Amino acid sequence: MDISSLRERAQTEPGSVTELNEYIKGRLESDSRLSRIYIRGEISNFTRHFSGHLYFSLKDENSQIRAVMFRSAASALTFVPEDGMKVLVTGSVSLYVKGGSYQIYVTSLRPDGLGALYLAYERLKQKLAAEGLFAEERKRPLPPFPKKIGVITSPTGAAIRDVLHITGRRYPLADIVLYPALVQGEGAPQSLLKGLAYFEASDADVVIIGRGGGSIEDLWAFNSEAVARKIATMPQPIVSAVGHETDFTICDFVADLRAPTPSAAAELCVPDIRELLMSLDAAAARAAAALSHTAKRKRERVLAYKERLSLLGKGRLFEDKKQRLLRCHEKIKGAAKAEFMKRHAEISIKAEKLEALSPLKVLRRGYCAARTERGALSSVEQASVGEDLFILVSDGKILATVKEKERYSDGR
Repeated sequence: MDISSLRERAQTEPGSVTELNEYIKGRLESDSRLSRIYIRGEISNFTRHFSGHLYFSLKDENSQIRAVMFRSAASALTFVPEDGMKVLVTGSVSLYVKGGSYQIYVTSLRPDGLGALYLAYERLKQKLAAEGLFAEERKRPLPPFPKKIGVITSPTGAAIRDVLHITGRRYPLADIVLYPALVQGEGAPQSLLKGLAYFEASDADVVIIGRGGGSIEDLWAFNSEAVARKIATMPQPIVSAVGHETDFTICDFVADLRAPTPSAAAELCVPDIRELLMSLDAAAARAAAALSHTAKRKRERVLAYKERLSLLGKGRLFEDKKQRLLRCHEKIKGAAKAEFMKRHAEISIKAEKLEALSPLKVLRRGYCAARTERGALSSVEQASVGEDLFILVSDGKILATVKEKERYSDGR
C-alpha cells in the first residue's frame, strides 16, 4: 500500500496497524542506503536462541539499535560474540512488522581490530580447553603404513605441492586424495567443514588439514569453533599443518598431531621405504645369527655328553645309554637344523615379498611411474594435454609436460 492510498482511506475509514507497519517496512527496504549498511558498534543484551539465531543490540556512546543474525549467517562465524565486544557489522535495515520495531538484519559480523581478534581467539581457546578438547589422552596415534591420506587445503597453494613431493619421495605406495577447500575469507570455515565431512565418510587412514603461513586474519578460518568441534569428532586421526612454525591456531590444539608446516605433516604421516627395507635386512641378519648361536650351543652340549660317555668304559649298560644319547643327539641336531632352515626360509620369503613390492625394484628394471599433482596415473584418461607430469625413475624424478596422448585400441 502506498502513501496516497493511506491518505485517501484516512478521509473515509481507518487503516490497520499491520498496514502501516508493512508500509514503513517497504519504505525502509526501498532505500538503497539502508539495503546494505556497514557500521561499528558494541554488542549488548546478547542472546543465542535455541534455533541458532542471534539477537543483540548494537550501541555507541549516544544510541543503540536492535539486531538479529539468522542461523544461516551465524553458522559461518569464527568467534563467539559476547556482551561488550566491539564489532564491525554488515547487513540491512528493515522493520519487524509483528513487533513494530525496526532493526538491523546482520549478514556479516567480525571483531573490530586486531586486538579483538586475539581476544576472541583466547576466549575460544580457554573455552575448548575447559571442555577437554585439547587433552592429550584423547589424541590418537597415526597409522604406521597409511594406504590413503586425505588433504584439505587449497588446490593452488604450495601446501599440496609440498605434501605430494614429500610422500612421493618417502612412501609412493600411499594414495593422496585432495579436497579443494577455501583456506581464508568469509566462506573458508564452511568449506573446511565440507572437506572434513567428505573424509569422515571415506576410507582415508589419516587426514591433513592446513595451509601456508599468513597473518592472523589469513589464518582465521582455522580458529573457527565449528571446525574445531568437527575435528574432535572425526573417526580418523587429524594432522593440523597451518602456517609456519610460530603460528598456532585452534585447529592445532584440537588435532591429534600438530605439524609446523605442510611438508612436516607429510613426513610425519608416512615412513621412509628405504629405511624399512634396511630395517628388514637387519632383522633377518639378527634372526639368522640367533638361530646359529642356538644350534651351536646344543651341539656343544651333545658333544659334552658324548665325552662323558666315553669315560664310563665298556659295558652293555653303558653302551645302551651311549646309543640312546647318540640318537638323542641326532634328533636334537636334526630338529635344530630343521628349525634353522624353517626360520631362514620364512625370512627369505618375507624379504622377497617386500623386495617385490618395492617400487624401486620395478624402476631399476627400466620402468618409470607417472604422477600428477592429483595422484598416480594408471590410464591415459587421467592425464590432460598440457598438464605437468612427475616421471619417477630409479634415481630421481623428471618433470615433463603432456604434448599428446593415445589410447591403445585393444585396451592395453
